[in-house]
Amino acid sequence: MMVVVVAMTGIGLFLAQRKVAIEAERDLLHDFRNELATLHGVQEVRHTALAERCRTLVQRPRIHAALEDNALDLLYPSAKDELRDLVQADDNPAAAETPGEDLQAKFYRFLDTRGAVISPPNIAEVGELRPGEEAQIGLHRLPEQQQIGYLLREEGARQTVDEVIALPISSTETGAVIAALVLGFKPVELSHNYAGTEIKSGIWVGGRLHSPLLSEAEQSEVGGAVGRAVALPDQSDTSFETSIGGLPHLLFYKQLNPDSLFPPAYEVALYPLADALARQHQIRSHVIIAGGLLMVIGLIASQLIASRFAAPVEKLAVRSEQDRAQRQRAEAALETTSGELQRSARFSANASHQLKTPVTVLRAGIEELLAREDFAPEVYDELSALLHQTYRITSVVDDLLLLSRMDAGRLQIQFGTVNLSELIEEWIDDLSALPDDLHLQLDTNFPPDLFVAGEKRYITLIVQNLLENARKYNVRGGKICVAAEEQ
Repeated sequence: MMVVVVAMTGIGLFLAQRKVAIEAERDLLHDFRNELATLHGVQEVRHTALAERCRTLVQRPRIHAALEDNALDLLYPSAKDELRDLVQADDNPAAAETPGEDLQAKFYRFLDTRGAVISPPNIAEVGELRPGEEAQIGLHRLPEQQQIGYLLREEGARQTVDEVIALPISSTETGAVIAALVLGFKPVELSHNYAGTEIKSGIWVGGRLHSPLLSEAEQSEVGGAVGRAVALPDQSDTSFETSIGGLPHLLFYKQLNPDSLFPPAYEVALYPLADALARQHQIRSHVIIAGGLLMVIGLIASQLIASRFAAPVEKLAVRSEQDRAQRQRAEAALETTSGELQRSARFSANASHQLKTPVTVLRAGIEELLAREDFAPEVYDELSALLHQTYRITSVVDDLLLLSRMDAGRLQIQFGTVNLSELIEEWIDDLSALPDDLHLQLDTNFPPDLFVAGEKRYITLIVQNLLENARKYNVRGGKICVAAEEQ
């Protein structure tokens, strides 16, 4: 009996330690991936907004004329005016503190048909880059679609990283890619406080690590460890233990720009294990002491009550374990769901607030240009198209805000009397005014002045979505039936 209890206690101690270590590493990796997923989500929204802004700019006639006529001496002077609202002015340092800083480029360059950088005549107008930095943004071929990269720069004694976005420029005659526009932005950074831990993060690119939280020696050691890890053919594991400064650390890494023509860049997170190992040793001592005491008490007690209470105790133990496991599963599921909802709400709110101000500024600028009377008619057509796109972006931002309020439980509905019949008739009239390529038949059957309780703008949104979906996902020669009745 004594041997069995000692053996079981030892095995339980070893498994408990191992479980704590595995769960700690898994939780850290989970936090790192969640932060990285949030970063990718914000980047995707920003890249979409940038692509929407740049897609029209790179199609401007002046830029295309300079490229297609090989008048490269006119390229940058023409782009200076076309890209004025996208590029951060060097003589306006306050621009870096504005809410739209993430959508303001720090520099831009054009690439020729071979992917090499076309030298600008005036560096001050396009953002200063050193010769080595300018060579790094060139590509071995022109991209067919948007490319993401990261550029490690030396600004005096300070080292920084810029996010680089390359956009292809296609010929208006053949549709082939004839050049590319490369812009540099301040990157979206991960939070340096991962769930209250001591994780320090940075970006690894070009064989070097940029992390303001680490010393130069530590950056060199971590950069070397990441370089060796990413050079391996099998990168299924994105975390490993390493020694930095003679102390054990847990290192995570994940690529930020997969399938890009630019050199690969990785987000790196470093977690010191010294305190965790000390806590494990302390827990081990406590468990050994407590296990010894419990073993002695258990042996004495088992001899006294085993014959009388063995069966009821076994039943109680089984039932207790089942209840505890069920409770733990329920708590884990609730915690996961709550965390996902909170992250989704934060992402929607942050993204919408980040986009609201630059879209408003862009719309005001376009409206001022439309008010002028010295442009050619085709310029007013392009400005009107841009203004229409700003209203589309505003609609997307409003939808994001609505979703974030719903997810956060802060949506307030002011109930009132709403004429549902009137709303349906208005949207039916709007649909009838649009081109109908499917030749749909519309049947209606609802009484006039059918009132419901609710808020008009949300009920309007529901009616709009239902009717638009019925039209969008119908078949040629199909039918849309709209019916309502009072109950």
